[in-house]
Amino acid sequence: MDGFLNVLKPPGMTSSDVVMFVRKRLPRGVKVGHGGTLDPEAAGVLPVCVGKATRLFDYVIDKRKEYICQLQLGVCTDTQDATGRIVERRPVSVDGHQVRAALQSMVGEIEQVPPAFSAIKRDGKRLYQLAREGKMEAVEPRKIRVYEAEYLGEMGENGHRIRFVCGKGTYIRTLCHDLGQALGCGGHMAFLLRSKAGIFDLERAHTLEEIERAADQGQMEGLLAALDAPLEGLAWARIGEEQRRLCLNGNPVRPESLSKSPEQGDIFRIYCQNDFAGIGEWTPEGKIRFRAMLLGDK
Repeated sequence: MDGFLNVLKPPGMTSSDVVMFVRKRLPRGVKVGHGGTLDPEAAGVLPVCVGKATRLFDYVIDKRKEYICQLQLGVCTDTQDATGRIVERRPVSVDGHQVRAALQSMVGEIEQVPPAFSAIKRDGKRLYQLAREGKMEAVEPRKIRVYEAEYLGEMGENGHRIRFVCGKGTYIRTLCHDLGQALGCGGHMAFLLRSKAGIFDLERAHTLEEIERAADQGQMEGLLAALDAPLEGLAWARIGEEQRRLCLNGNPVRPESLSKSPEQGDIFRIYCQNDFAGIGEWTPEGKIRFRAMLLGDK
């Protein structure tokens, strides 16, 4: 049983909770992992890797993600979201037009300082663990990419709904915090919904109830997207059946055995006949090796 399960994570569960929920409904020994953490109080799309899909984690996590969030102005919290302790209140004299204008400075490659309450590790401990102990560690800024920032409208008093499309490593609550600072009144993220993660979207996400029902009926495999479904953007090449045993024994792929020759430096999908064999890359010696091998039973 191999593939990707598009789960609609409800608020109140960690991403690890969802993985455990799925694992308990699969045959014993099937590997399960998630394709990108979603905060416990957030809801939305959580791709779950099942079986051999766990070997493709690195190629799923890099995909663009889309979020819908609520920015609540005038209130700052220590976690930068609604779960934290209020540390400051400020008067607000900002309207939607000003929020929309301020959003433009957040599009492109920008630097972001990750929040103190995050899963980043420092000396073997998560930052949120240190923060709960009163040890607020300084965090170096990181470069992130925000592709789109769209203002969607007002939500009650001092609330504003925003859509972000961004790359990996982006903290939406920090975008909300920084936006509040730029507007001079402070703010935090009151709500977060992940609406897309790569090819996975809300329309095709499965609720926990649907997964439970499919498991009871022995139909879990029917919910899984194919192993290569999230990788359509990668170049591909095909090898002949005679190469299968050589690849299984760890031999590099001979470039002349490919049906086409991807660009040097590219990573690309390799198919053996019609089977998705894995992810290949060029070596400095001009050969091709597997970065992720999917052939075989293990």
